[in-house]
Amino acid sequence: METIKLYTVQESDWKLFKSRLPGWQESHMQKLCGEYAALLSGPGAPSSKFWALEKRIRNDKKSVGVTAEMSRSQMETNILLLLADGVIGLTDLEGFSKELQERMAFLVKNR
Repeated sequence: METIKLYTVQESDWKLFKSRLPGWQESHMQKLCGEYAALLSGPGAPSSKFWALEKRIRNDKKSVGVTAEMSRSQMETNILLLLADGVIGLTDLEGFSKELQERMAFLVKNR
């Protein structure tokens, strides 16, 4: 019978994640602000642009790229969501443990 190794968050990965997440979020929100500016300066009625922006912000603020539950147990899920949303790429995981990098690469490839 094959045993399954459970993933345990390493302290060094957790500390690195906590230090990098704010920068990743700031970069993502900067990108979003540019998209919002383009939406507002584009064609259409002001009311249409206003409501489109309101809807966009309502949806965007649910993204891990904007808000994230900061718990050790959510770290892997948060990284996967950041990768899935294009907030970060696998190269942004440099410095994390090899185990975490390989796990994320496998999960991204096989989703």
